[in-house]
Amino acid sequence: MRAKTFSKNILSLLACILLHSWLLQCSAQIVGILPASSTPLEKCGTKEFLDVGSGECQPCVPNQMKSPDGLRCVCVSGTNQSSPPLDCSRCSTLPPRTLWESMFLDASFLACNNTCNVTACQLLTNMVTMEAFSLHNRAYDLYTKTRSQDLPKLWYGSSETFPFPRVSFGKNSRVHLQVTMYDVRGNFLGWEDVTGGTLQLCPGSQDVLDAAFTFGTSYHQSCSLEVLYLLQRYPEPTFYELFLQYDDEKGNVRWWPVPVENPAIRTSSTASLNSWAFRRFFLVDGLSGRKQNLTNPPETLTVATELVLRVYLPSGSPGNHPPFLLTVKYAERGSPGIVQASFSTTYSHDPGTAQRDTDIALAVLGSLSVLYALLKVSSWTRRSRLENINLMIVVKFFAYLAGSLANVFFLISLGIGVYWLIVFKGQQFSAIEVTLPPAGGQIETHFIIYVLCSLVLKTLDITHMLITQLTVSIFLIDWEKPKERGRLRIPAGGDQRAASSVSAWRTFLIANEWNELQTHRKVNPSLQLLSTLLLLEVVGLKNLASRDLNVNLHPGSNAYLAPWSPVLRFGIAASVWLAVGIVQVVISVGLYERFVEDKIQQFTDLCSLSNVSVFILMHRCYGYYIHGRSVHGHADVSMDTMHSYLRKEEENLCPLRGLEANSDIQTFEVLLTDRTRVLYDRINLPLVEAPRQVRSDVRDQRLRSYHTLNHFLASFLEHRYKDMDYVVKDKFLLERILDIEFQEPGDVSVLYNDESALFGRALFYNHELTLLLFEALVFCAVDLGAQDFVLATIVTFVVQKLLQTLRDFSGKKNLAEKTLVENQFLI
Repeated sequence: MRAKTFSKNILSLLACILLHSWLLQCSAQIVGILPASSTPLEKCGTKEFLDVGSGECQPCVPNQMKSPDGLRCVCVSGTNQSSPPLDCSRCSTLPPRTLWESMFLDASFLACNNTCNVTACQLLTNMVTMEAFSLHNRAYDLYTKTRSQDLPKLWYGSSETFPFPRVSFGKNSRVHLQVTMYDVRGNFLGWEDVTGGTLQLCPGSQDVLDAAFTFGTSYHQSCSLEVLYLLQRYPEPTFYELFLQYDDEKGNVRWWPVPVENPAIRTSSTASLNSWAFRRFFLVDGLSGRKQNLTNPPETLTVATELVLRVYLPSGSPGNHPPFLLTVKYAERGSPGIVQASFSTTYSHDPGTAQRDTDIALAVLGSLSVLYALLKVSSWTRRSRLENINLMIVVKFFAYLAGSLANVFFLISLGIGVYWLIVFKGQQFSAIEVTLPPAGGQIETHFIIYVLCSLVLKTLDITHMLITQLTVSIFLIDWEKPKERGRLRIPAGGDQRAASSVSAWRTFLIANEWNELQTHRKVNPSLQLLSTLLLLEVVGLKNLASRDLNVNLHPGSNAYLAPWSPVLRFGIAASVWLAVGIVQVVISVGLYERFVEDKIQQFTDLCSLSNVSVFILMHRCYGYYIHGRSVHGHADVSMDTMHSYLRKEEENLCPLRGLEANSDIQTFEVLLTDRTRVLYDRINLPLVEAPRQVRSDVRDQRLRSYHTLNHFLASFLEHRYKDMDYVVKDKFLLERILDIEFQEPGDVSVLYNDESALFGRALFYNHELTLLLFEALVFCAVDLGAQDFVLATIVTFVVQKLLQTLRDFSGKKNLAEKTLVENQFLI
C-alpha cells in the first residue's frame, strides 16, 4: 500500500515539474510578441506597469517584473520558490469535471500556488472561466485556495473602482475596443484591436461587422452555424479580457476595463455576483467536451450564443450603470448540431423626466377629453330634448369619450415619435448625448400600448359615427305644385283617389345624388395610400426610422441596416400620412372645390333647380335643412323654360334662393321643439314600421304617409302652424366653436343660418379628420406588427373598401326606407 502511495506521489511531482518547465518555455516565447497598435505594453517600461485606475505607469517592487499584458507586476522567475506538496488529492473534495481538468488542474494549482509561474496561474484562471454555468466545482475551489500574488482576478469587485471620465462621441465615431488574449494553456497571445470578426461568430462583410462598433448604431447580427464549423475555427478556446481605449482630456491614450456579465452562471453565494462582473470570457469551448482522450471529437460544445455590448449614456460615471458592459450568454450544444449565434450593440440612457412628462400630458389631456365628452353628451341631451338620465345618455357619453381619448392617445404617440425623431436624429454635428429608448423597455412598451389603445378607441368612434349616420331620419320635400289632375287606376274593389301629375324623377334625382355623396371625402383614399407608400419606400423616408444616426435615405447595398425603432417608425409613418392628408385637404378645399367642382355646393344648387328640399334629423330634435324650393315656382318644365329661369337668376330678375326674403342662405341647422318632433314621428311611423310588401293596402298607407309628411314639413316651413312655428337666427361665435346651443329650448323651433354646409356631418365629408386618423392608426399598427409598409398599405386599402362598402350599402337602405325611393331607383 505504501509503495502504491509513493508511486502516485512521484508521478504527481513529475507532472508538476513537467508542466512548470513547459509553461515557462511557452511563456518565454509569447511574451516577446507585441502588437502593432498602441497598447499598455508600449506605454510603460519593462520595470513598470500601467495602472488603469490612474492611467499612469507605476514601478514594480524588487523581485517583480511587468506582467505579459503590461497591467500589473508579477514575480520574477526563480524567486518565491517553495517545495510543493507531493499530492493534491486533499486540496479539494470536489472531483474534476472534465478530462482536461483531471490532467492539468491540480498541477496548475500546485505550480501557481507554490512556484513563481505566471502561466500556470493563467491556466488555473482559464479553467475557472471554462466553467460557464456554475462556480460550485473543483476549479473554482482550488482558485479560492490559491495564495499566489500572480493569480489573475476573476472579476471586478464592488470595492474595485475604475473611474471613467466623460468622453464625447460624435456621429460615426468608432468605439475603439481592445482585448488581451490567452490560449487555453495560459500563454499570453498579445493585444488585439476588436474589429468586425474578433468577437462575432457570424460571418459577414467587414463593413457590416464593423458597424457594431460605430457609436450610436444599434446593431444586431444573428446566424445559424454548424458545430463542426466552429470546431474548425476554434479548435481550442481562446480567452479574452476586454478594454476600451480612449483619449482623456489631455489627449493621452488610456484604457478602461470593460466588465463582462454571465447571466447563466450559478453559485452557492448568488448575492455576491450581483455586484461583480467578470473579467475574462471565451467564445467557443470544444475542449471540455472531450472524453477519454483530448484528440477525440468533443461530445458537447460550449458556445457564447449571444453577446450584447451595452453602452450607457452619458459615458461618464453613472453610478450603478457602467458606461460599457459586455453580456455573454453561454449554451451547450451537441456535436454535430446547429448553433444559433448573435452579436448585438445596444444603447441606453437615463430617460429622466420623459415618462413623467408623458404621464402628465396624458393626465391633462385625458381630463380635457372627459370634459369634452361631457360637453358633447350635454349638447346631445339638449338636442334630443331629454330631461332625465337614462342608459342611452351613458352609452353616448362613453362613445364620445372613446373618440376624444383616441385623439389624445394618438396625439401623445405622435408627439413621442416626432420628439425622438428630432432629438435623436438631430445629433449630426454635436456630441451624442441622447439615444433611443431601449428595445422592449418601459418607454417603448408604453408607446406601443398608446398606439393600440388609440386604434381600439378610434374603432369605437368610427362605429359610433356609422351608427349615427346610418340611422338618420331623412325626408325629401317636394315643393312642386300639380298642373293638372288625373285618375289613378287601382285594382277592382279598391278605393280611388286623385293623383298628382307631378313627376317623381326629380325626387329620384336628388335621392341618387345624396346616395353618391354619402362616402364623398375631401381626400382620395387610394391616392393617400399610394402617396404615403411612395414617400416611405421609393423616396426612402423609412430609412430615418433606423436605430442609428444615419439620415441617408438611400444607403448602399453593402451598408449595414440597423434594426427599426417602432417609435421612429410610427413617428415618420404617421407624420407622412398626416402631411399627405393635409396637402390633399388644402388642395381639395382651397383649389379644386373653389375653381373646379364643389359637389356639396352643387348638391344644394341641384335641390333648387329640382324644387326639392332635404330635411335631415341626426338626433331626435336636431338636424339640418337644405332649402331647395325653386324661386320660379316650378321645376318640372321644358328645357327652354329651365334655361330662361337660369338667365333670370343670372340677371338678378328673380328673388334670391334663401329661405327668408332677401337672403341667399339655403342651409340651416334645425332645432325642433318636442311637440313638432312628436307629430313628425306620428306621421312618419307608417313609413318606418309598415312592412314593405306588395300588398296594395300597405303601399297606399305608405304613400298617404309620404304625402302627409311632405305637406306637414312644407306647411311648417311656410309658417302655417302658429303653435309649431320657428325662427331663423345666427349662432353665437362660442356656440359655433363648441357646437352647442346655449339658449334654453322654447316653444318655437329654431333654424340657425349655416353657411358652412354642416349637413356634411351626415356624410363622410365632414368627418375627414376622424377617418384620416383611423386609417393612419390601421396603417401604423399593421406596420408595427409586420414592419412592412407594403403589407400595411394592402390591409389599410381593404379596411377602407370594407368601410366604404358598409356605408354605401346601409346608407342606401336607410335612404330608401326614409324617403320612399325604392332601391332599384338608387344607382
